[in-house]
Amino acid sequence: MCPSSYNSVVGISPPSASPAVPASSSYHQGWTQLEATRKASQYIPEGGYRQFMNIDGLKGKRLGILRKDFFRFPSGSVQEKVFREHFDIMSKMGAILVDNLEIPSMNVINDAMQSGERALMLAEFKLSLNSYLSELATSPVRSLSDIIDFNIKDPIEERLAEFGQDYLIQSEATNGIGPTEERAIARLNKLCKRGLEKVMQDNLLDAIVALGASAHSLLAIGGYPAITVPAGYASNGVPFAICFDGLKGSEPKLIEIAYSFEQATQHQQGLTNFCMS
Repeated sequence: MCPSSYNSVVGISPPSASPAVPASSSYHQGWTQLEATRKASQYIPEGGYRQFMNIDGLKGKRLGILRKDFFRFPSGSVQEKVFREHFDIMSKMGAILVDNLEIPSMNVINDAMQSGERALMLAEFKLSLNSYLSELATSPVRSLSDIIDFNIKDPIEERLAEFGQDYLIQSEATNGIGPTEERAIARLNKLCKRGLEKVMQDNLLDAIVALGASAHSLLAIGGYPAITVPAGYASNGVPFAICFDGLKGSEPKLIEIAYSFEQATQHQQGLTNFCMS
């Protein structure tokens, strides 16, 4: 989500079966990043969702605005002005905006230690990566342990002093799915059911709307689909995006919404020349 948001391109989360180096079996981690919704969506799934490229895709859609969680801007900022205009456009295109919604326990969801996300990710990363590497036809590394050793042997080329590999070492120290991870799974499932799923069901929403990658933790813990679309440029020229998020299986609906918004706003202007610190 972050690369798409900061590079003025469409980003769309693929189904878990799409080919990608796995980070965790519980989360959507891969993103297809291309310059238009039409191009991006054709890869997800194989064969694409082109039949959902509907310019009137916003009409009748109920969109939840989680203003407190994802749309807090300084008064008078470019983002505040632009998103006010975007919400007006969505309404004019026939969308029904359900404003000022909140996700329960968002502070816990955003804290990977409290939610259990980190504990589960550490264990699943090792399991998923080892499985992936073991199935490669040719590879100098066959496990997470091999990767750690490889980095130690080539610290300059792998820029070990700059990036380190603490996460890899912590992951290697795990031993599969045990009681700690099972408790984390139960906690995450509860946060999902009482969080995004309940808000969407209670308000009969087709999607929620967020700023760029601001909802990444909310989406990751449940493996929910999302599409980011270029939304504008900050005063320093850095792009920002709007993100349409939904429940599992809602990709066709999200593509309808995202495509309709994209065609109505046309904020994608190609890559800009800037340096992210």
